[in-house]
Amino acid sequence: MNRENMADLTAFVTVAQERNFTRAAARLGISQSALSQIIRRLEARLGLRLLSRTTRSVAPTEIGEQLLATLAPMMREIEGSLASLSQFRDRPSGRIRITTVEHAAKTVIVPAIRDLLHENPDITVEVVIDYGLADIVSDRFDAGVRLGADVARDMIAVRISPDIPMSIVGAPSYFQSHAIPLTPQDLLDHRAINLRLPTSDTLNAWRVMQDGQETRVRVEGPLIFNTIDLILDAALDGHGLAYLPSDQVRRYVVAGRLLPVLQDQLPPLPGYHLYYANRRNASPAFRLFVESVRWRGSSRGRK
Repeated sequence: MNRENMADLTAFVTVAQERNFTRAAARLGISQSALSQIIRRLEARLGLRLLSRTTRSVAPTEIGEQLLATLAPMMREIEGSLASLSQFRDRPSGRIRITTVEHAAKTVIVPAIRDLLHENPDITVEVVIDYGLADIVSDRFDAGVRLGADVARDMIAVRISPDIPMSIVGAPSYFQSHAIPLTPQDLLDHRAINLRLPTSDTLNAWRVMQDGQETRVRVEGPLIFNTIDLILDAALDGHGLAYLPSDQVRRYVVAGRLLPVLQDQLPPLPGYHLYYANRRNASPAFRLFVESVRWRGSSRGRK
């Protein structure tokens, strides 16, 4: 049913229920003359007379009564369904789909939404781990996470973490047969455990400071993974050097299971940002999610 037919039938039901054009027009928010034209147009299209009109009253014809008996329950059901949606304005609910890398999920997203989910049991957050730069609109995500705030013009970026300190680490067993690198150039003589970036199908370059300038080096090695957990495991097993967020290796460094190198020559990565399409009518659930993960710069970073 097209929009015009639906509007005309709604007008008929309203007039038939009110038995008065003036009251029906007021209920519909249109003029009495416009309502009369709508009813005439509907009757002409159907080739049937639906309403009997006198100077004092309006009543459905026999055919009109049959049509009213069919349409009125349907209209009430539609109105009830629309009214039931109002609860979602007052009680945030629904599914929020996020695409992100695993480090951001573990250190930012999941900790930040703990209170959100406890306080709003009707909200579901689906987190999909993906190192590719997903098209969140075509892939039907509500938002994505990436390093830095450089996003497409029609997207909004919200910082959700501070800058991210990085470390290059190797196991003591690895350094038994490899000299500790003293300069970024020395890294080229080492074996790396690398991260594959699916969007560009390249290996993640390591950011280092050299001669006061940030540069990137690519170190060859025997293993390539697409998750940092496996890179960390391989580094602990002595397969080579790994370039990882410092918070992911700190406890192993403290325990002596990994040794950091070139720490004063590794710039931090730009902080994670949530990016999403510019939507005026975002759901209450999504607005709450954004506020929950937003970085506020305090010592804990959250409200």
